[in-house]
Amino acid sequence: MLITPHFSLEELITSQIAARDGLDNTPTPAVLSNLRLLCQVLEQVRVLLGCPIIVSSGYRSAAVNARVGGARGSQHVQGLAADFTVIGVDNREVVRQISKSDVAFDQLILEFDSWVHLSVSAVAPRREVLTIRKGTGYLPGLQ
Repeated sequence: MLITPHFSLEELITSQIAARDGLDNTPTPAVLSNLRLLCQVLEQVRVLLGCPIIVSSGYRSAAVNARVGGARGSQHVQGLAADFTVIGVDNREVVRQISKSDVAFDQLILEFDSWVHLSVSAVAPRREVLTIRKGTGYLPGLQ
């Protein structure tokens, strides 16, 4: 089922951890509503960058989030966050371009120089940009 023209429900809820460990990763109706908002913003990112986006992690049930070591308050659990890469675009450049655009993100995090975390909010987004690297914790801005 397509949520938006380029993003499907399946790609936003697929989890190798859930499949391997037999964990339910079925979103509630409230989470589905949040996933629609998230995918609308991901569509904006796709247009901005002019390249397909590969989502590596979207919605995570509480059990899946705990199993992967996600933060307790992770927006993934609410269906408001996705981790992704963009084909042919360096992750640092992805963060740079999104942060300078009018894309309505809540948090934008360059994670370990390996992927981008983007979260959204139905209320006033914070537009918080962070970087995390092994051993540093979260650093403000694009480091």
